[in-house]
Amino acid sequence: MKKQIFVDRKTLGALAVGACVWFSPAVLGLTPVQAAAAATGVVVGLPNFADLVDQVGPAVVNIRTLERPKSGRMGGGQIGDEEMQEFLRRFFGGALPQPGGKAVPRGRRQAPSEEPVPRGVGSGFILSADGYVMTNAHVIDGADEVLVTLTDKREFKAKVLGADASTDVAVLKIEGANLPFLVLGSSEKIRVGEWVIAIGSPFNLENTVTAGIISAKQRDTGEYLALIQSDVAVNPGNSGGPLINMRGEVIGINSQIATLSGGYSGISFAIPIDEAVRVSEQIKKSGKVTRGRMGVKIAEVSKEVAESLGLKSAQGALVSQVEAGSPADKAGVKPGDIILKFNGTPIKRSSDLPRLVGSTPLDAKLTITLWRQGKQLELPISVADLDGEKQAKASGAKGKGEAAAAEKAAANALGLRVSDLTAEQKKTLGVNGGVQVDTAEGAAADAGLEEGDVLLQVNNTEIRDVRQFQAVVAKLDSKKPAVLLVRRGEQSQFISIRPGVK
Repeated sequence: MKKQIFVDRKTLGALAVGACVWFSPAVLGLTPVQAAAAATGVVVGLPNFADLVDQVGPAVVNIRTLERPKSGRMGGGQIGDEEMQEFLRRFFGGALPQPGGKAVPRGRRQAPSEEPVPRGVGSGFILSADGYVMTNAHVIDGADEVLVTLTDKREFKAKVLGADASTDVAVLKIEGANLPFLVLGSSEKIRVGEWVIAIGSPFNLENTVTAGIISAKQRDTGEYLALIQSDVAVNPGNSGGPLINMRGEVIGINSQIATLSGGYSGISFAIPIDEAVRVSEQIKKSGKVTRGRMGVKIAEVSKEVAESLGLKSAQGALVSQVEAGSPADKAGVKPGDIILKFNGTPIKRSSDLPRLVGSTPLDAKLTITLWRQGKQLELPISVADLDGEKQAKASGAKGKGEAAAAEKAAANALGLRVSDLTAEQKKTLGVNGGVQVDTAEGAAADAGLEEGDVLLQVNNTEIRDVRQFQAVVAKLDSKKPAVLLVRRGEQSQFISIRPGVK
C-alpha cells in the first residue's frame, strides 16, 4: 500500500493519529507553495523541481575548451581511464561523445590540423546580465580557447579573466546584454538535509538536472577549502555548474566527487559560494587572487597532546616550525605553541588556520590567541603576500653565494639540504643536536623525507650541526645504504637511503 503524508492545517506538529502522520513544513523542507498546499490538508509528496528548473536553467551554460594542435599531438578527444572509457563505450554505442553531437569511433584518429581541437567539456553559470560567468579553474586550465553555449544555443567566445587553483574558481567574460543570470545565496546558511539540485553537462549532455540533499557542511577533504557534501549525482562535465537550493539561489559550485571507479558513487562536493564570491571579486578587480600567509608549519592537536598541555579539548593548530623573518617569527610565535584563535575566530581544526589567514587582507592589524606552557596569551600579527613571500624566499636562496653552493654540494650525496636547529627548536623537541631538512630531492625524496624533518643520526653517528652533517655525508660509501634517524612531529623512525654517486 502506498504511504501518504498529510499535513495538519492547525497544529503542523509532529503527531501520529491512526494511519496518518503529520509533519511541519520545516521538517519536510517544503517550499512556500508546498507549505500553502500543506496548510489546506492536501497530500504532499517529494518536491517537484520543474518550476525551479524553468526559473534557473537558462542561466546555466555549457563550457567547451579548445586547444591548438602541438607537435606530436593528434586531435579527436582524449582518452581517460579504462573504467570511464568502458562506460562511455556502452552509453554511446562504441563512440566517444564530441561537442556538437559528433562522435569519433574508437581507434580512429583525426588527421593533424591547424584548427583548435576539443580539449574538454564543463559547466558554468552566468553571474550578471552583462556576461560574467563562473566555473571551475580546472575546467579552463590549459585551454587556448573557451566557448560558452547558452540553453537557447547562442554561443560566445569567452575571455578568461582569471583563475585560482587553490579554490578551483575561475571567472570568464562573454560579450552579451540582458543575459539570464542566477541569484547567489549564502553557503553559511545551508542546513544538512535540505533539498538541492545540480545542473550541468555530464559527458557533454547539456542541461542535465540532478537532485539530492546536503549531506554535510564544512567537509574537510584536505583541500584549501572546506567543501559542501551532497548526494546529488555529479559526473565528468558537471564541474563548474551550480548547486542550487529550493529558493533558486546558488549555494555552491560543483567541483569534485569521491569515487573508486571514476564515475559517480553517491558523494559529491561543491565549493561554498561565499568563498567563491570573495575569489571572483578579486579576479574581476585585478585578474589574480592575493592570499596571505603567516609563515608557520602546523599540525593537528591530538587528544593526548591536548591533555598533557592542559587544554580542555583537542582543538587549534600546533606550530611545528616558524620560518625565520616571517610575520609569525616577528610576532613572537614559537614552535610548540598552539594557535587557538585567529583574530577572534576559534581554530577547531588545524586546516582552519590557512583558510582564515589566506582570506585576510594584507597588512591588516590582527591578533592570534596562543596556548603556551599552560597559559593563554595574545600576540599582534600581520600577514604577508603568499606569492610575494615565495618569490622573496627564492631570491634569498639564490643570494646566499658561495656558502650556499658549498652546503648544497656537500649534501648532494643524499639529496638533502639542511640547516641548524635553533635553541628554541631543540628545547621544544627535547634534543641536544640535529639538523632540519630544508629541501629533499632525489634519493631522499624517494625515501619519503620532507621539508621540516629533523635528522638526529646518520649510521649511528649523532648529528650535532650542519658542519658535522656535511662531514659525515662526504664520507658515505655510495655502494652502501645510509640509515638515518628521522624525527617528524612527535615520532622518530629509521629511514634507509642509498647515497647518489658523487
